[in-house]
Amino acid sequence: MSRTLVISDIHGHVEGLELLLMLAEYAPEKDQLFLLGDFISKTPETWGALDTIRAMMYRGARALVGNTELWLVEKLRDQEITGSLEESIAFIHELPYMIQHEEYVFVHAGLRPGIRLEDQEKSDLATIREDFWGSDYVFESTVVFGHTPTYKLGAARGEIWCQPDRIGIDTGAKHGVRLTLVDLSNQLAYSCSTAEQDRYEDVRIKRLQKG
Repeated sequence: MSRTLVISDIHGHVEGLELLLMLAEYAPEKDQLFLLGDFISKTPETWGALDTIRAMMYRGARALVGNTELWLVEKLRDQEITGSLEESIAFIHELPYMIQHEEYVFVHAGLRPGIRLEDQEKSDLATIREDFWGSDYVFESTVVFGHTPTYKLGAARGEIWCQPDRIGIDTGAKHGVRLTLVDLSNQLAYSCSTAEQDRYEDVRIKRLQKG
């Protein structure tokens, strides 16, 4: 059976990403994988993650841009770059800000409540925070997003934040908490630690719990 898989805010943790995909038995020929931005952090040693994302897209994954990729484009705007990094910048420019798939809307950060999808501002899609997740507005589709760590939304550290119309999946990989791959088709979360003392260990598989 084909599955819809999604992950966000990898922040250079490519080894963790590959571990979770293996754990979930990801099959590119039949599963649809969505990657919701912030593949890198602001340290150059993480920028190679863009090559991994590009390779996954060649095998059928779909990706959208995060605010950290936009930061990198701005940082390098007036610099002379060549090779793989030049290709990565061109790749970032081609990434969409939003993807609609079945009953889901995938974005990096969220949506502006009350605004039609086609009228959403790119800056909101990549950077919005509490105006989105703190709103009482009811979205027609389920919005799946990253950007804001779920422990800041009220979830337990390292857990997915599930509401009837919103699913927050940034479980704090950047902050040494957890990296999580979500199987939306089967309502499962595959995660591993990103803490320095047990990085890519303490692997867990949990069923999503709607709030």
